[in-house]
Amino acid sequence: MADEDPTPETSRPLAAAETGEAAAGAATPEPAVAAAAGAAPAAGVSPAARPAAAAAARTAPVGAGAHGPARPAPAPRPPAAPIPDLAGKTTSVASPGGAAAKATVAATAAAKAAGGRAADDTSPLLNRRAWMGLAWGAFSAASAAALAATGRFMFPNVLNEPPQQFKAGFPSEYGVGVDERWKERYGVWLVRTAEDIDNQASGFYALSTTCTHLGCTPNNLSAEAKFKCPCHGSGFRITGVNFEGPAPRPLERFRIVLADDGQILVDKSRKFQRELGQWTDPEAFLKA
Repeated sequence: MADEDPTPETSRPLAAAETGEAAAGAATPEPAVAAAAGAAPAAGVSPAARPAAAAAARTAPVGAGAHGPARPAPAPRPPAAPIPDLAGKTTSVASPGGAAAKATVAATAAAKAAGGRAADDTSPLLNRRAWMGLAWGAFSAASAAALAATGRFMFPNVLNEPPQQFKAGFPSEYGVGVDERWKERYGVWLVRTAEDIDNQASGFYALSTTCTHLGCTPNNLSAEAKFKCPCHGSGFRITGVNFEGPAPRPLERFRIVLADDGQILVDKSRKFQRELGQWTDPEAFLKA
């Protein structure tokens, strides 16, 4: 009887069953713990408790539970940057706007092949064809100007001067004093005097209208019986003798004679100067 087990037979299966239930209880977590760990609720969770367990699983941090501390939630993703406007810019095919740029290049090439003007052949002022026309026009104008200058160089200058001799009419057509009818055309004052200071006789003399200072044209002041230069104030008497201002000598006289037809002939090619004693020459004074 000493070899008999004091434990009844019926007690051994009960212990085994209890041991198995304990092991199952250790292996199967509670519904709330399993939901917090991210696992599905156990089959033994009642249907009423399953929504709460699923909500707890969604809100619980990743990795929380028995395996370690919870990881922080990921940062919110920034909004997408806007796509830049690549119209008119050079891009590569790999860039976001590369396909559009490639299509633009293809359209430009097609337009050129069709004989049309490229889209980039434009300017705020002139296009390429207008610039070429302007350049050719400028070149043609410069060439024409150079040709005209060359042709002008081949011909000498011609001075249209009035004739040196002219007939001034008959002596009877003049009264005593200064006659200005030949001043503008020939630069001559025809003066008739009752008595000349150098020839001591009445007659005519042809007086130059050029001031002996710097070549200006004096004015005839009949009320003052003198010639007055407006440039520097030189004054000349009716006889042509200088008496005021910077003029260094008297006015010059021209050759004056009677022509074959009886008219007064004035010859400007020959001059007479009083400081040289030439006013007494027979052709410097026409007696009448």
